[in-house]
Amino acid sequence: MSQNSTITLTPITFGTSGWRAILADEFTFENARFVVRAIADEVNANGDGEKGVVVSHDTRFLGETFALQAARVLAAAGVRPLLTDRDCPTPVVAWEIIRGKAAGGINFTASHNPAEYQGIKFSPANGGPASKELTKSLEHRIMELQIARQPIPMGDAPADRINPCSEYKKRIREIVDLESIRKSGFRILCNCMFGTSRGYLDALLTEAGCPIEVMNDKPDARFGGKPPEPAPAYVGDFLARLDEGGFNLGLATDGDADRFGVFAPVGSGKPVVAPNANEILAMLLDHLVESRGWKGTVVRTVATSHFVDAVAKLHGCSIVEVPVGFKWIAAEMAKDPTFVIGGEESGGLTIRGHVPEKDGILACLLVAEMVARRSKPLGEILADLKRRAGDIASNRINLHYKPEDRQKLLDRAAAKPAMLAGRNVVRKIEIDGSKFLLDDGSWIMARFSGTEPVVRIYVEGPPDRLPALEQAGRDLLNG
Repeated sequence: MSQNSTITLTPITFGTSGWRAILADEFTFENARFVVRAIADEVNANGDGEKGVVVSHDTRFLGETFALQAARVLAAAGVRPLLTDRDCPTPVVAWEIIRGKAAGGINFTASHNPAEYQGIKFSPANGGPASKELTKSLEHRIMELQIARQPIPMGDAPADRINPCSEYKKRIREIVDLESIRKSGFRILCNCMFGTSRGYLDALLTEAGCPIEVMNDKPDARFGGKPPEPAPAYVGDFLARLDEGGFNLGLATDGDADRFGVFAPVGSGKPVVAPNANEILAMLLDHLVESRGWKGTVVRTVATSHFVDAVAKLHGCSIVEVPVGFKWIAAEMAKDPTFVIGGEESGGLTIRGHVPEKDGILACLLVAEMVARRSKPLGEILADLKRRAGDIASNRINLHYKPEDRQKLLDRAAAKPAMLAGRNVVRKIEIDGSKFLLDDGSWIMARFSGTEPVVRIYVEGPPDRLPALEQAGRDLLNG
């Protein structure tokens, strides 16, 4: 038996948004070189090395170092590296790939994951997430490189860096009505969450003449000690400032600015209004139909709220349900010219004519535009939409598990119960996870994360039914 045959290899698999792992554990410089060389070989196999590959990173530990190493691996493989001059939002990388007609892009990011994670996201020439077929090919190439165990050649670092900022901002100005935001006179609080949106979201609002205040706009590899996810649980300082500062709106983005969080103060000691991503997606669909006259196809993931369906029906739009992962939304967007908006409950969306990738900067600006044009507080806009489309509430619970318990939980989620939460199960959808539709229109879903040891329970129904639905979801997995 050869020496190589006894070596334990790190399994490198791509989830919904690339490969993520704990830094200095599985995510090492050696493994990163294997991944980048596999990408280079894939690009060269298609004859696209001269088109170049955009290389960037977010604000995580060693992001710039990993990106520079990737550029050198690409150069040694004969692929032109297009290395950005600073950390860069994922949607900006996507736009630069499309604008510059590059062969793809490599972004070192773990998005909203905690600071101990690092990741590699590869986007092909369309700027969207890599397809399942592409990631399978990459995984095969990576394994061959791991087995061969040969040092990965390194070329010279690129002499020049690219700055995609101005071209991305130019595109956003074509999409968003910044003038309406300026005329509104709104005071907006921006939370960059120590990530990549600084100089983008805040700069565009400032350019529009909107009075803003910016928080957490310094790069921090620890993200202030909390996961860089714009969820209420992680933005306590932001919510406190929003409530006390006389702001009309609060806008936040995650670590790589592909996800959004939207908040609005109510005042008088009342809690801040924080519509979830499902509600924002539904509101922006309503806004795009009314402001642009767009009608056609709306794409949502299987875990995303049927409130979006209700709003689509209100406007005569059709719904396409796809598995979790933005690559499925991007695929529908590419083939359907009537595409209006696509999104997912985890805080990602895009619209017609934009990148086939999540864009938290765009989402935040569209919300500001919507509120400005309607001259109503965010809470009133949501309440009005619920009066027209129906009051549907939803929630997501993240349950962390030990790796050795995964199969047991998978088996429980695969069950086919006749009843859940006191209602008959009328249908089970298994395009991604297990989604149980109940006879009163409510539903429960269990799905395992592709990037971390978490099983997510999604529930939806009338507001007063949520506690029973949540308990039923927990009971299903607890056996």
